[in-house]
Amino acid sequence: MQNEPLVKVDVDETEDTEWNDILRAHGVIPQRAPSPTAQLEEALEEALLKQQENRLEGKDLSDIEELEDDEDEDFLELYKRQRMAEIKKSQEKAKFGQVFHVNKPEYNKEITECSMGAKGEENGGVFVFVHMSLSSKLQSRLLADIFNQAAVKFPQVKFVDIPANRAIENYPENNCPTLIVYYRGEVLRNLVTLLELGGNDTRLDDLEKLMVKVGAVDEKDDRLVMNLDDEEAREERFTHYAKKGIKSGIRGKFNLGVGSSSEDEDFFD
Repeated sequence: MQNEPLVKVDVDETEDTEWNDILRAHGVIPQRAPSPTAQLEEALEEALLKQQENRLEGKDLSDIEELEDDEDEDFLELYKRQRMAEIKKSQEKAKFGQVFHVNKPEYNKEITECSMGAKGEENGGVFVFVHMSLSSKLQSRLLADIFNQAAVKFPQVKFVDIPANRAIENYPENNCPTLIVYYRGEVLRNLVTLLELGGNDTRLDDLEKLMVKVGAVDEKDDRLVMNLDDEEAREERFTHYAKKGIKSGIRGKFNLGVGSSSEDEDFFD
């Protein structure tokens, strides 16, 4: 018995029918393309969920108390515990809080080794800002005052002052002040005089800008001057930075180019 000829049946692949589902399951027709509407709804739902999860971001504990009538009690309690843990962690890192005055014999321990961080410490490493100072220079006195302010404001960062002539014999006075940034035993930046920060007009926020650039402070940190001012002040500060900028420092081993005696080379190793 001969097989009867096949009858071609037209199928609308876009229809949502049980027969089409069977054909799709057997690979006879392609799967339906995702609905743009469904994709949009999913994206909106995800965005709303993310917004809900982040609605308390940036709020301190006093702000949270004001929201207790509007927010889920369990969620607020969880968020409080998280914020308390973050505060505790921050306080554990805040172990400096003042400018440390050192001499050459203490340099390696108080600066290089300190910048390595404690063994087993999460992420490791400590940012150490060093001021090679000369009290007779206006910019050095200015940087000393800025260091005093920053040390109290950012106690997780170590600020150190060492007289330049005690660090390196016959160190050129014209190179003072010299600012060096250490992290994990390496020199990240060095600035000879405050020319790159703002010269005689250098302010705390200029140093903070450098701290953000090297990673010592997060740009969203509420303690930063630029995050405390109103919009008009921020615009003025933006113009201030745009005019002068901060040039790239020298990476690697610090070298002032004032000689190559083994004593000076050993000092910065």
